[in-house]
Amino acid sequence: MPAPILLSPPRFSDDRGWFSETYSARKAVAQGLDVTFVQDNQSLSRTVGTVRGLHFQAPPHAQGKLVRVLRGRIIDVAVDIRKGSPTYGQWLSAELSAENGKQLYIPVGYAHGFATLEADTEVAYKVTDFYDKASEGGLKWNDPDLAVDWGIGGIEPSLSAKDEILPSFANFDSPFAYDGIPMILVEAK
Repeated sequence: MPAPILLSPPRFSDDRGWFSETYSARKAVAQGLDVTFVQDNQSLSRTVGTVRGLHFQAPPHAQGKLVRVLRGRIIDVAVDIRKGSPTYGQWLSAELSAENGKQLYIPVGYAHGFATLEADTEVAYKVTDFYDKASEGGLKWNDPDLAVDWGIGGIEPSLSAKDEILPSFANFDSPFAYDGIPMILVEAK
């Protein structure tokens, strides 16, 4: 599995607007992303400060995710939850927007979440395994041991009922093992 990868697909502009090839398996492999996506998901978050996460799917249905924003802007977060990793419990983030066109790949072994920075934000993401309810897992979005900066300042977040009751990191027994790949944000074009 690769490290987290921040992709910046080029845009070709003219007086009509722009065109971008948002995903190419051939280019993805050349950038270190040799995975197969099996499902596409999309969400709409109506309010600024909507927090979705921190989520993962446990083996045998663990998912890698390639996230992009169709409308609006988010802070996208990946938390290393691989037992034995030197960065276990640490996180990284990237601002993704419809304007900047960036995409973040979150590998298996990371919890994922995002916070909306604009109203009516639409997020699309590809996943490497199908949704499996029995494999669902998550961590509390505002866990003090993780101390994620969601970029929403003093805004009261909007959460799902499920996300409000996710467990703390201190009580978490991760189903993921460290694979020897360090958590660094690789930037690819």
